[in-house]
Amino acid sequence: QVQLVESGGGLVQPGGSLRLSCVASGIRFSFYELGWYRQAPGKERELVAFITTDSATRYGKSLKGRFTISRDNAKNTVYLQMNSLNPEDTAIYYCYCEDTWGQGTQVTVSS
Repeated sequence: QVQLVESGGGLVQPGGSLRLSCVASGIRFSFYELGWYRQAPGKERELVAFITTDSATRYGKSLKGRFTISRDNAKNTVYLQMNSLNPEDTAIYYCYCEDTWGQGTQVTVSS
């Protein structure tokens, strides 16, 4: 059974950057696709980025160029590099794999 543990969230000023990490266990990591989603207060959960087993990527609308998803199969970890953050990026960010969600990590963008 897959388990996902996110980290790296926090408070950042507008224009700043954060890197989120998600460590997966219980699976043969390199065989699975993974994604990052986010949910802001009062809004539906939405796709942020997705990465395939051969590291092909896709992004939610308007996020490509600011956000970059990557994976390190040796560390069973998927990353989300977030740059040029703005208050609209404030949300809980969740890692996703095989119908399983992590517990989420809070990202708050505020001055």
